[in-house]
Amino acid sequence: MASAETTGEHLLVASFDIGTTYSGYAFSFRDDPTKIQTNQAWNAGSDALLSLKTPTCVLLNPQKEFVAFGFEAENKYLSLVEQGKHKPWMLFRRFKMLLHNNDGLNRNATVEDITGKKMPAIEIIEMSIRYLRDHLVDALKTQVDEINESDILYVITVPAIWNEAAKQFMREAAVMAGLDNDRIKLALEPEAASIWCQQIKTSLKTDLSKTGSQYMVVDLGGGTADITVHEKNIDGTLKEIHKASGGPWGGTCVDNNFISWLINIFGETTMSIFKEEEMEDYFGLLREFETKKRTITPDTDGLVTFRLPIALRSIHDETAEQTIEQTLEQMKLTDEVAFRKDKLRVSARIVMSWFSESIKKTTQHMINLLSERKMKKVSTILLVGGYGECKLVHDSVKREIGNKNIIIPQDAGLAVLKGAVRFGHLPGLVTSRVVKYTYGFDFKADFDASKHPIQKKIIDSYGEDKVDNAFFTVVCADTEVNIGKPIKASSAMFLNLDTDTAMNIFTSSESNPIFVTDATCKNVGSFLLGYAKGKSKAENEIEINFLFGETELEVRVKMLKDGSEIKKVIDCLAANDANN
Repeated sequence: MASAETTGEHLLVASFDIGTTYSGYAFSFRDDPTKIQTNQAWNAGSDALLSLKTPTCVLLNPQKEFVAFGFEAENKYLSLVEQGKHKPWMLFRRFKMLLHNNDGLNRNATVEDITGKKMPAIEIIEMSIRYLRDHLVDALKTQVDEINESDILYVITVPAIWNEAAKQFMREAAVMAGLDNDRIKLALEPEAASIWCQQIKTSLKTDLSKTGSQYMVVDLGGGTADITVHEKNIDGTLKEIHKASGGPWGGTCVDNNFISWLINIFGETTMSIFKEEEMEDYFGLLREFETKKRTITPDTDGLVTFRLPIALRSIHDETAEQTIEQTLEQMKLTDEVAFRKDKLRVSARIVMSWFSESIKKTTQHMINLLSERKMKKVSTILLVGGYGECKLVHDSVKREIGNKNIIIPQDAGLAVLKGAVRFGHLPGLVTSRVVKYTYGFDFKADFDASKHPIQKKIIDSYGEDKVDNAFFTVVCADTEVNIGKPIKASSAMFLNLDTDTAMNIFTSSESNPIFVTDATCKNVGSFLLGYAKGKSKAENEIEINFLFGETELEVRVKMLKDGSEIKKVIDCLAANDANN
């Protein structure tokens, strides 16, 4: 693996995972890169719940200033609830899903706290990153005498299925949090997990370390199922052999189904009053469910017991038109649901049904991927992420995809964090990726009457017949691209004589779009190239190179006359900012 090694100038690499449900960090020093440390335990306070990650929760005071993060934020808020002082405060949870599959994402996007009050999303993510950075620096000071924040290279994990705008949003939040842009790398979550699984010294190691071995990584977190497929190269590096894919099928689907089920039983009015007036009990219910759902296995049968706050039953009895027993009879659930004081007992069949939607969608997606011709040699599936540790997930995957070697590494929930640290030390470990879309830009093409409508015809500043808004394809969807190797736009390009030349970058789900105005095309960003350098075409000829393999898109523009070059990381948020 020597070809991928780098000494780097940073004393240590730290990774931050701002998850939908939980967040955390890990780090290792340059002189001992495989000794990766995590914060040993975030304490939930009164609950006997110790965790290597902490809930992704941000608490703001009435002046909209940051007060606390994680378990501390939840507990402080509950203490305010107890005193009846919580109303002007704000508690934000599970805000990361705003960035998933949000085509209109812009810098002004907002997220709602648990009572519906709004704040700019970028500020909430900034506060989360700043908190983790400060917590890390404080922890390091107890270990090392002289450590400067500038000695740290930060790796921030993002889902591979996110679009360019969402990745940029995360980077900008990190810069706002005070991290130096030159010391931030983004790591794709399933890719980081794949890198970590290369380190595992078990029988799995022999499987994955063989040259040519192909395996699928399924990263199941709180919000998303994020899937990528890798092949081991002869020099120990990895290449992606299928574009990243997945969907919003993480563990929070189970929580949402549980809450929806309670609403069906108790009614929307009861649950709304319960959440508002008995916030502490509501949080207790969610924490209880978080612990309980980890105990559900394929062998669970009979009735599963949940501790139910008495306040919920009381509110129902005061506000509902019929008793719970009547509701259960109406729903034909009297044999499967029972109440005894503060105990709710629910049949294993119903409990498992809360999991089934996310598991079915994930498993079916994996089956569809594995049925593709180029996936024939994939022999192993790695299940990682917090939800990846769920026994019901394992059972479904093993049952439906029995012909593959299914591996759940130890500490599957930390595989992404630890792999991201490894990636920071070994940035050359992944050599190629598969692009998800066709990428190109709008340009003035030579008018061709056989394929261009006459109304598209224009005359350019050099007096030639052209069509505007033509789609110039640089790379087609599903193409493997080498990281760090520029792809040259093959056609001759020229700066405009009369205006500052703008370049608009477009993506399309089609292989060969003709115009950037086609329905499948989306403007992902733009930048200015500058004014013409002279009067002749020869003086204004430019060469354009794209770098696709990195986690963010870069374009390099070279003036052929004098060899000067500009580099641009595409601003994928600007177009959406303008529309809001």
